[in-house]
Amino acid sequence: MSVEHIYLLISRELKAGAHPGDLLDLFEELQIEEKVELMEKLSAEDAASIFEEMEDFEQAEIFRLLNPERVKVILKSLASDDAADLIGELSPEEAQEMIDLISEEEEPLDFGDLLKYPEESAGGIMTTEFISLPADIPVEDAIARLRELAPEAETIYYVYVVDEEGHLIGVLSLRDLIASSDGTLLKSVMRSNVISVQAELDQEEVARIVSKYDLLAVPVVDAQERLLGIITVDDIIDVLEQEATEDIYRLAGASEVEGMELTKASVSKVVRLRMPWLFISMAGGILSGSVIGVFESTLEAIVMLAVFIPVIMDMGGNVGTQSSTIFVRGLATGEIESSEVWPYLFREIRIGLVMGFLCGVLISITAYFWQGNPYLGLVVGISMLVTISVAALIGTLVPMLCNMVNIDPAITAGPFVTTIKDVTGLLIYFVVASTFLEYLR
Repeated sequence: MSVEHIYLLISRELKAGAHPGDLLDLFEELQIEEKVELMEKLSAEDAASIFEEMEDFEQAEIFRLLNPERVKVILKSLASDDAADLIGELSPEEAQEMIDLISEEEEPLDFGDLLKYPEESAGGIMTTEFISLPADIPVEDAIARLRELAPEAETIYYVYVVDEEGHLIGVLSLRDLIASSDGTLLKSVMRSNVISVQAELDQEEVARIVSKYDLLAVPVVDAQERLLGIITVDDIIDVLEQEATEDIYRLAGASEVEGMELTKASVSKVVRLRMPWLFISMAGGILSGSVIGVFESTLEAIVMLAVFIPVIMDMGGNVGTQSSTIFVRGLATGEIESSEVWPYLFREIRIGLVMGFLCGVLISITAYFWQGNPYLGLVVGISMLVTISVAALIGTLVPMLCNMVNIDPAITAGPFVTTIKDVTGLLIYFVVASTFLEYLR
């Protein structure tokens, strides 16, 4: 569809009450130059509503091409945290130019301290558009203030109570406020045990806290417990999606492309990001081949041993992947605390032994009836038992050790675990076979 056609369609649908997110697919059909043209044609309100639904990197790409007046209009429509995220996507020179442009306004946007915090910290994703009231005012005055401030606030479901210095001392929900009798002071109905987060806390930890306590928003405070901003549940959903995507890519041995969705990145960028992990896997394959080369005489003596190499390696690989995936997810969701990693490791070893025993017995019986050699069944069965047990150990131990030295365990759960598991699986199999070689002939 042409730009003109999409412009008319979006304008009509927004006027009819359609959600901007439902119209984003139409916008995505256009090339970047056409997107800029459409943003210039739309009314300021419609352009801002569509713009809010875009990814940060796409917002930055379009911002670089828009005229300054339209930039001002759109920035003024964004929440402070969204505007700060957008500026964070720009280069330092572009960001300063944008801030200078905003500063020229009669009512310049106030980002507070948003830009000084790391992008993936609580301070980096918070918004400063919240409602805070003093503790010694009656609820009817609070409701009147709420009506005045609501249009500019990110959310009104929570009202935060602060003292004269801005320290967070309490919180009450909108329901608490409405249900209280006139004349009741806020300090009489507020809850003083406020769940809050420090501005420097990682966004993943913030997401866990919001999920644990089922919050619609969580306040962000500094070291002196002064209220700086709030993080709403819609931002937490974005964090969860971002962190899950990051971990899934790393588990698969791929990295994210900075400032772009991986599925839309150029071929050259994707190849550059994925090739290092393939080189690691290739090196693992060469090591595995070297192991087979060392035991070449064993393999030549009993050719039937080669038949069971794939099943030994595949079973070890499956168990290693299961163990590493469950462990990495447990760390990411907080189900496994730092103090619980060693007990969890020993538990995983027991699980590996049980699964290895069951699979070992089954493959041993299969090998015996297939080849009629009980010693071949014994070799394959023992190898399966030990391989699965070791795979469970490796799948948990490698990401656990990486986590201890502050390396993202999701990075290790793919190529590294697979490579180590393949080499150890073959070693186990051929060492056991060599031990029983005289009985296999």
